Amino acid sequence: MSEDHFHVHGPHDHAVEHAAQHGGEGDSFASRIAVMTAILSTCGAIFSFAGGASQNEALLFKNDAAIKKTEASNQWAYYQAKSNKQNLAELSVVLTQGELHDRYLSEIERYKTEKADIKTKAEALEEASKEADHRSEEVMHQHHRWAQAMTALQVSISLAAITLLARRRWLMWTSAAVAAGGLVIGIAAMMHL
Repeated sequence: MSEDHFHVHGPHDHAVEHAAQHGGEGDSFASRIAVMTAILSTCGAIFSFAGGASQNEALLFKNDAAIKKTEASNQWAYYQAKSNKQNLAELSVVLTQGELHDRYLSEIERYKTEKADIKTKAEALEEASKEADHRSEEVMHQHHRWAQAMTALQVSISLAAITLLARRRWLMWTSAAVAAGGLVIGIAAMMHL
């Protein structure tokens, strides 16, 4: 540096000189926050993946419920068609005699048997649809837990960033408390609570 110029060190220069003089030991407060943030980010990635998987599973159950409901509706339409044929056969019994009369009586019995089978199938499909809907709601509840856990971790990471800027220990503890809450919610999601 020449004698003709005046040089002022900035805060960054001072920090670099300080780190160089103390053997590069660095800022332990910032290091702890950085490690905490890295761990929270990793947990957040896991929670995000689990949340996406649970949402997809809920959608699959909902889709299955819709398919079963449509199949049940088709069975009920088939049941109604058989009822209409049975009604026509019953009317024909009134209007005919002899061999034709006996044939319509046997058709009525056949339609009653067919309708009973169709009704059993339709009711089973409706029950399967309700079960799939119920499973979808359960898994969607789990998805909401994963989303809540992820949100808590994101808030905690944001608080950690503010902690680095403000350099306040109480902010670090607040960030850790929010993270702990997020981890508890994540465990609840994992346990299907």
